Amino acid sequence: MAHIPERRSLRRRLRPYFAVFDGPMALILFVLMAISMITMTSAGADFPDRVEHQIRNFLLSFAIMWIAANIPPQTLMRLAVPIYTFGVALLIAVAMFGIIKKGARRWLHLGIDIQPSEILKIAMPLMLAWYFQTKATVGNWKSFAVAAVLLLVPVILIAKQPDLGTALLVAASGLYVIFLAGLAWKAIIALVLGAAAMLPIGWSMMHDYQRERVMTLIDPTSDPLGKGFHIIQSIIAIGSGGVSGKGYMKGTQGYLEFVPERTTDFVFSVYSEEFGLIGNLVLLFVYLLLIGRGLMIAANAPNSFSRLLAGAITMIFFTYAFVNMGMVAGILPVVGVPLPFMSYGGTAFITLGLGAGILMSIQRHRKLVQT
Repeated sequence: MAHIPERRSLRRRLRPYFAVFDGPMALILFVLMAISMITMTSAGADFPDRVEHQIRNFLLSFAIMWIAANIPPQTLMRLAVPIYTFGVALLIAVAMFGIIKKGARRWLHLGIDIQPSEILKIAMPLMLAWYFQTKATVGNWKSFAVAAVLLLVPVILIAKQPDLGTALLVAASGLYVIFLAGLAWKAIIALVLGAAAMLPIGWSMMHDYQRERVMTLIDPTSDPLGKGFHIIQSIIAIGSGGVSGKGYMKGTQGYLEFVPERTTDFVFSVYSEEFGLIGNLVLLFVYLLLIGRGLMIAANAPNSFSRLLAGAITMIFFTYAFVNMGMVAGILPVVGVPLPFMSYGGTAFITLGLGAGILMSIQRHRKLVQT
């Protein structure tokens, strides 16, 4: 029976490597990825290697998560300014000599094509959390004004690519930090009213395809075989699932290729058709667990930097899920936001894995400080 002590010895040697993961969050992410694989097997049935590549994305995400979980929050705070500066410099480089694809200048060729705007989804809350921890005066309007400038620079650069979806996500990640830093409700109401008053100007500055997306949201039947096709077919898929769904791999809208982008942005419609309202409630519950765990980590964070960063990253997860489900259900414009840890895609998994790893780092090092 010598193999039993050997197994125990192996577990002891491996334990430190897995101890960096926050158990509850790792379990929640595992459940989400399991649901993703089940859905992807059906949605990507006619896509060669799609399931295999999704498994690769999962492994890459967990590798990034493990690396981030090993980086102490103090180190993240020291890296905040360099990462933000590097990200903005890349956005300027994109504006000057970026690669144009499908009418948008969003990529740089550095051996491989990269999309620098993805960096800002994490760099933005990292930078603002550092600023409010080290430079800002609590309750000082000048501090919030500086934070607004730090936020607007990359948001404007991304919006001009044009990439309105990513610009809104980066803006949201920064606004969450500013809100959590203590921005007064009077200021928030004034900003909301100001934004509402600026809508006509914003409408005139939007590109034609962006205005078309808004009009399609209002009435997708105005162009049922063109701009409104995505939304109409997605709504049909969600509605046809009923209460319990049509069953695994029995969804006609996805299987017969009526739902476009069914493995990426519109994977939720395939899931809804096959698993129905009950499946949707289960998925929503899992996302609520993820958001609740993130907010719990933020609430227990040992300092302002960790608290603001954890809260913003958690709300980014919420924004991803809310915007994706909203656009697939036809209540928000289609802006190309993936469903977190569900949609196919390597870049999104890297960003989300990095965010989850930072949350685990904050939780882990809080425990180390307490012990």
